[in-house]
Amino acid sequence: MARIGNLLFAFFACFLVSVRGAPTDLENRDFIGDIINVIGLGLVTQINSYITFSQRSCDIFRLVNDRAGQLTWMNHLVKNPLIMELTIDRVVSSAGVNGTVYAKFDHTFAKPVTVGALKTVNSGRVPNVLLVKGALNSLDIIPLGKLDLISTDVYLRAATINGKLGVPVPIKGLKQKDVPTK
Repeated sequence: MARIGNLLFAFFACFLVSVRGAPTDLENRDFIGDIINVIGLGLVTQINSYITFSQRSCDIFRLVNDRAGQLTWMNHLVKNPLIMELTIDRVVSSAGVNGTVYAKFDHTFAKPVTVGALKTVNSGRVPNVLLVKGALNSLDIIPLGKLDLISTDVYLRAATINGKLGVPVPIKGLKQKDVPTK
C-alpha cells in the first residue's frame, strides 16, 4: 500500500511540474499594468517637453527641413499612490495623440528617481526623446496641451529605503489618456 501511495505521489508531483513548466500566454501578461490601466490610476501627472536649438543657420535649417528623427528632451511629474516608497530605474515610453505616436524614448536614469509614499516628484531631465514626425510636424499638438501615453514600460523597485534595495517590479503596457503637457 505504501508503494502505491508513493507512486501516486510521484505521478502527481511530475504532473504538477510538467503543467507548471508549460508555456502559456498568461505568463507573458503583465497583470499589474492591466490592473493600473483598468482602474485608470495614472502615474504621470504632467509632461514638460523642450525643443531647443541655437540661432545658427544649420539648426534653423534642420528644424524646417527635417521631417522626422529630431531629438528633444523632457521631464515629467510622477505620482506614487502607494504607502511605500518606489524607485524608478528605467522608462520606455511612446506618447502621442489619438493613437498617433509623436515621441518615444528609452531612458535608464543615472540616478534612479525615488518617489516617496503618496508623493509626486519630477523625473529630472530625460534626454534623447525622439520626435518621430520631426519638430515642425509635432508643433500641431502644442495647442492641445495634452498627450496620451500610448505604451509605457516602467522598471521600478517597490518598498525601497531612500532609493536603495527594494523588490524589482517591471510594469509593462501602461496607458494613460490626456496627460497635461507643456
